Amino acid sequence: MFNPVQLEEFAKKVAEIIPPGFGDFPEEGKKQVQLNLQRLLEQMDLVSREEFDTQKAVLAKTRAKLDALEKRFEDLEQHNR
Repeated sequence: MFNPVQLEEFAKKVAEIIPPGFGDFPEEGKKQVQLNLQRLLEQMDLVSREEFDTQKAVLAKTRAKLDALEKRFEDLEQHNR
């Protein structure tokens, strides 16, 4: 779902807001936080921005096709009356 680069960037942003005294986590602690964060994000059933934008584009294209078909159907109905 989330690639490692995105997850690491998110972890860095979280680390930036941690008070200075807590920032001296040992490396193993950082890895554990990252794993827990990844599990939490997966449980939240989130999608990446890229996936969202792709689906948004597909939906817009489908909507345009549906609108065109509806108009075509209405035109055919008018023609057959």
